[in-house]
Amino acid sequence: MSDLTIRDIPSPNCGERRGGVVPDMVVIHYTAMESAAAACARLCSQEHEVSAHYLVDITGEIIRLVPEDLRAWHAGAGAWGDVTDVNSRSIGIELANRGAEPFAAAQMDALELLLADLLTRHRIAPERVIGHQDMAPARKSDPGPRFDWRRLSLSGLAVWPEAGEADPSGFFDDLTAFGYPQADDPARLAAFRARFRPRREGSVDRIDAGLAHDLAARFPVDPTPANA
Repeated sequence: MSDLTIRDIPSPNCGERRGGVVPDMVVIHYTAMESAAAACARLCSQEHEVSAHYLVDITGEIIRLVPEDLRAWHAGAGAWGDVTDVNSRSIGIELANRGAEPFAAAQMDALELLLADLLTRHRIAPERVIGHQDMAPARKSDPGPRFDWRRLSLSGLAVWPEAGEADPSGFFDDLTAFGYPQADDPARLAAFRARFRPRREGSVDRIDAGLAHDLAARFPVDPTPANA
């Protein structure tokens, strides 16, 4: 992490990764709080029992709350492919953002540096960088439609589908093949669009289906650790 400046503020809210697994996913969140300081206090509070490995402020400052070899409590109920204990298999990154504004340039720059380091050291595939809403579509909405997933994909830090069209009847099967867990159809569609078509409304169309089919074809979810 030679290019990164990281401040340590240890959180007590962590434990051993279950089953001796190593992280092969990254889950990105927003804090939905007024400031990074407020979020840090919450993530370090034993009363609230939540945490993440990293918190990135709008200034670009990176705070490490939980060591990467430990299990932070950031994901909660949800799944990605066959992985149901996402906390044990992932590194959680919280971005200081209330959920109603764009993500700051310095914050995104710092996130890219952090992700590049994490993916290299842990041999994590870009398709296994996901949002909280992706793994819990019926429950969560972060990092939301303002988060720039395409920017990350251009740096090889996430994935982006190629444009095309397909029969909408296969849309939800393709979401499952890519990794999205089972949930009601509106929640799954909302999660997909928040990430890949944030301004689109209405029922599933051929463009949605084409994007989902490309993701499923090129990046089918791997039930085994990608870095095994």
